[in-house]
Amino acid sequence: MTVQSAQALRWAAAPAAAFLRLRRHVLPGLAVALCLWGTGGARAMTIETALPLKPADFSSLPGWTQDDHLAAIQAFLRFCAGAEQGFAGPAALQRALTAACRKAQEEAPATDAAARAFFEREFRPYHVASDGFVTAYFEPEVRGARQPSPAYSTPLYRAPEGLSALKPENAPKGLAGLTHALKTEQGFHEMPDRGAIMDGVIKGRGLELVWLADPIDAYFVHVQGSTRIRLEDGSVMRAGYAGKTGHPYTAIGKVLVEAGEGTPEDFTMQGLRAWLKANPERMDGLFRRNRSFIFFREVTEVGPELGPIGAAGLPLVPGRSLAIDPRFHSYGLPVFVGADLSGAGLAQRQWQRLMIADDTGSAIRGAARGDIFMGSGDAAGVAAGAVRHKASFTILLPRVLTPKPSGQGS
Repeated sequence: MTVQSAQALRWAAAPAAAFLRLRRHVLPGLAVALCLWGTGGARAMTIETALPLKPADFSSLPGWTQDDHLAAIQAFLRFCAGAEQGFAGPAALQRALTAACRKAQEEAPATDAAARAFFEREFRPYHVASDGFVTAYFEPEVRGARQPSPAYSTPLYRAPEGLSALKPENAPKGLAGLTHALKTEQGFHEMPDRGAIMDGVIKGRGLELVWLADPIDAYFVHVQGSTRIRLEDGSVMRAGYAGKTGHPYTAIGKVLVEAGEGTPEDFTMQGLRAWLKANPERMDGLFRRNRSFIFFREVTEVGPELGPIGAAGLPLVPGRSLAIDPRFHSYGLPVFVGADLSGAGLAQRQWQRLMIADDTGSAIRGAARGDIFMGSGDAAGVAAGAVRHKASFTILLPRVLTPKPSGQGS
């Protein structure tokens, strides 16, 4: 997942909406260690955490007072707009976030000042004391067809029946390092990787969802995890993530840099596309270096005015949705991201914004690693392509929770 016309993007938060979660994660990064203090009102609890956190103050966050807090609270409200919550993590954290979300619903802040006051009253900031890095991603719009033809010959595939996520601690013998496998009556089996699928191992099994016109488009749809597809009749179909083979993700731009083909700055998304178009005879070989392969489903539960569905089961919000590593962060947590985007060609050079953790991705690994959702279409893709910058991350924990480093005694 991952340069000039940011002005073309809409940063307004999407209307509050909630959808059934696609999956729920129990995170090792945060674990309840100590129960309540006191007897009245909300119960104060200690959260044991593997995150390198340092207490911070809102007044110390550059750009905090200039942010659009009303847009941030609208993004946060997605998590409590329906009966099924999108929050993930330890039960105590989910309860605290749900309580904060309900307060936001009841208060219904109508001004930026009121929204900012809500966050400052209900949350306490903690800086992630680790070198941070941020990229950006978007939802591409590509050409496709529901039936194959010479013009539309590159399929996106549905997930095969039995595709299951694996937990590292419970991975069957011989499947260590894989995140997904195929579950059968005989047990779990490794899925074929990208190269085998390119060779046709699952072709003709009825898994083809839609056919795209351009194999380069198809590859980048895999990287982004979702897409809008402009069909031959002019209608639009949306495809979203439905699983993966479970093999490690390899960034093909990095492969080219290591092969001496250029520098990281040469292989932004646009640079990588240009290289692939100029070297069609080497394209398939490069694609095979990334063994990870993504499966898709047709998304019909959200309207075209909303963003694609993220890992938390909610529509993503341009400029407010943040993909994180769920081993360290919980879906629904507000995260203030600071980054100097000079050199990216964006109208907004300083990114200082309160975002909501609501998505993840194969390449998003680490306590201080984030991926900013820029929106849908070509303008969003241009804006996303050159964002590869150092960043700072400050999480906002509900004030009833106090973090404690893992391994410390009570």
